[in-house]
Amino acid sequence: MIGKLKGRVDEVADTYVIVDVNGVGYVVYMTMRALGALPLAGETVSCFIETQVREDAIRLYGFASRDEQAWFRLLQNVQGVGAKVALALLGTLSPAELANAIALKDIALISRAPGVGKKVAERIAIELKNKAPAVPGALTVGGGAQPVGEEVADAPVLDAISALVNLGYGREQAAAAGQAAYGLAGAGADSAGLIRLGLKELAR
Repeated sequence: MIGKLKGRVDEVADTYVIVDVNGVGYVVYMTMRALGALPLAGETVSCFIETQVREDAIRLYGFASRDEQAWFRLLQNVQGVGAKVALALLGTLSPAELANAIALKDIALISRAPGVGKKVAERIAIELKNKAPAVPGALTVGGGAQPVGEEVADAPVLDAISALVNLGYGREQAAAAGQAAYGLAGAGADSAGLIRLGLKELAR
């Protein structure tokens, strides 16, 4: 079982990179985000590897961090989510963004990933609600650390994010401000208070 690879970037394609390790080229599938961040051909790259063995193929999936790898494994526990969809999700949202979207049941944000429809997004949000691994930058309550996946005040936060979008802010920008506001205010905050705090965040 391959757990990590370190070698030279030999070739970068649309969905994978060939990593040359002492003359052996390994085909490693990655997210679009990870492929775009790779160094130039001939330079050294290191990535964590998830190996999937099937009857007709052995595939290597590469990740820049253990957080991404953990999410890749977890997402495939949801019906309708295979390796391709899991990579699409992680290519669209960072681990922290995905954790926050699940914690807030933000179906619209989850379904932005290619191949992820509303039903699959809803299953992801419901089934992974209390299973999401804690990652840096994920939602915290009242300024303190809280494992992602614990119950949060879904409706007020989503109402605040929706209000910020209606005021003309982009969805990602509004979501970040709403999440930051919730982190400051804590679980007892109402929509109005979160909107005010969100606007302050956006005005910085």
